[in-house]
Amino acid sequence: MDESNKSNEPPSVTPVKKVGAETDGKSRRSNFERQHENVDALINCVSKDIGFSQGKPVAAFTIYKCLLHWKSFEAERTNVFDRLIQMIGSAIENEENNGHMAYWLSNTSALLFLLQKSLKAAGSSGATPSRKPTAATSLFGRMTMGFRSSTSSNNLAATAALVVQQVEAKYPALLFKQQLAAYVEKIYGIIRDNLKKELSSLLSLCIQAPRTSKGSALRSGRSFGKDSPSTHWQSIIDSLNTLLSTLKENFVPSVLIQKIFAQTFSYINVQLFNSLLLRRECCTFSNGEYVKSGLAELELWCCQEKEEYAGTSWDELKHIRQAVGFLVIHQKYRISYDEITNDLCPILSVQQLYRICTLYWDDNYNTRSVAPNVISSMRVLMTEDSNDAASSSFLLDDNSSIPFSVDDLSNSLQEKDFLEVKPAEELVENPAFQFLHE
Repeated sequence: MDESNKSNEPPSVTPVKKVGAETDGKSRRSNFERQHENVDALINCVSKDIGFSQGKPVAAFTIYKCLLHWKSFEAERTNVFDRLIQMIGSAIENEENNGHMAYWLSNTSALLFLLQKSLKAAGSSGATPSRKPTAATSLFGRMTMGFRSSTSSNNLAATAALVVQQVEAKYPALLFKQQLAAYVEKIYGIIRDNLKKELSSLLSLCIQAPRTSKGSALRSGRSFGKDSPSTHWQSIIDSLNTLLSTLKENFVPSVLIQKIFAQTFSYINVQLFNSLLLRRECCTFSNGEYVKSGLAELELWCCQEKEEYAGTSWDELKHIRQAVGFLVIHQKYRISYDEITNDLCPILSVQQLYRICTLYWDDNYNTRSVAPNVISSMRVLMTEDSNDAASSSFLLDDNSSIPFSVDDLSNSLQEKDFLEVKPAEELVENPAFQFLHE
């Protein structure tokens, strides 16, 4: 009976199920293969230098548009983020090339900005609350204010919607954002440290004035010949200009440019100031004039580049500027301790002032240093501070921390800056990337 029942079953039932399962499996594999091919096409395209559009990096904008269309931010599992991170890591292996580094700093920072504006954690509104306007006193005033604020907010929202979309991101996307932020910091540090390395050997030659054939130091850096050691100051200016041109050509956000040069000038301040306090031959009147002339060149550079690029660079030289200001002042023996600490060198510690005053000797006019009672006052204060380990050292430390946050970067850019940006032409021509036309 069992055998006969089995033989009477429709022979097509089981095969139909198998065919359906096989078809679904093939369909899934086909979709997976297509997705994999599309990711390959994206990676192959953006791993190359594909330039800029409207002053914004094409690669970053193209990546963002693809991630949005593929709904990668909302997926629980996606390997596109891993592929992109691996691609960026491979792209910046050549750390010596500032042009290459600047290109990727521009791209990673732009993509990080777009992600910062788009991604929101689960349960968050994703929008920054705006401050309520002050109430107008009259009915007409309230109506006008309401109309203006409504129009302004609507225009702003419409502009932002054309560029970024608010997405409640899953963990892979939030992790990708963190990894991207780490790469922005890493590339920034590479460019900054490359410039420091380039300036290091020059700074050691800029702290002491060259000697004449008679053995006395020249007083002004502007009087030297073309091949004299004074050209090291001009070499520093040339290095600053070369890097600035590279950063501009790659449209690196100005906030990052400001930070690079501010930290570089802080490094210059540390190197020159420490050399001054460690070498007695540098604490002279004529050497002070020499270094002062070099600092004047740096001041001129800051004035020419203005705050947009120089930022706070000139302020970072306060220690060496005040120390040199003391070296070149006449009749030091007439200056009181209060005048030194309040007017001439307010930023310097007692230990640093004592070091400069006791090392100073005049190789030009044979004048004296400060009066003995000023030195005595410094000794008393240093004795009182002897238990403070932080105040016992007269040398400065270089700060190599990252001086900006993701919010700093995000606040320096605007969504409207990406409105006219065009995606990568190579992908636009690919039928699988027709969505880039939108």
